[in-house]
Amino acid sequence: MSVSEGSVRGMLAVNLRQARLGRGLSISELSRRSKIGKATLSQLESGAGNPTIETVFSLSRVLEVPISDLLDARPAGELTVVRAAETEALSGEGVDLRPLQRIESGEAVIEVFDQRVRAGRRQDSLGHVGTEHTIVQAGRLGVRVEGREVELGPGDYVRFDAARPHSYTALDGDVRSVLLLQYRSDQRLHLPHPAPGPRSAR
Repeated sequence: MSVSEGSVRGMLAVNLRQARLGRGLSISELSRRSKIGKATLSQLESGAGNPTIETVFSLSRVLEVPISDLLDARPAGELTVVRAAETEALSGEGVDLRPLQRIESGEAVIEVFDQRVRAGRRQDSLGHVGTEHTIVQAGRLGVRVEGREVELGPGDYVRFDAARPHSYTALDGDVRSVLLLQYRSDQRLHLPHPAPGPRSAR
């Protein structure tokens, strides 16, 4: 999934509205469930908002859809190159995520992200759809899942149910890692993708 500058907001605007309407939710009800303000949701649906990791993961959790169903993805060709300078990162309290690719194989859907946990920071998540896999490339990463804590170094790997509350902490400088989010294909909403047009809040 190659994301160019400015496309995250545009893709999220279209896909968020489709997912919300597909679940039969008003903006008010989505706001109540996600704890995201109605004004913020309206901005996101109009393409004017500035989505953060916390916002996108909260919407994924409440709408029960994979992250890529909100951010969209392009099918891979024979050769896919994603340049670091050409991808827009989603940033949160402690993490920068760059969406790279979505892989579909049989009943499995896997999203690939380049992940940077900033030095001395922690990123908390209340949980979201899927199974989370992280492979540390550089640095020391603290991972907490429902009260259990582990420390990972370069080359180490962790897997857990992403629906459980979890957090990542950079223990010693920045941490670079590859994040894989795995879903079953039946966890996707499979909504049609009409051409972007005028959108009204409900």
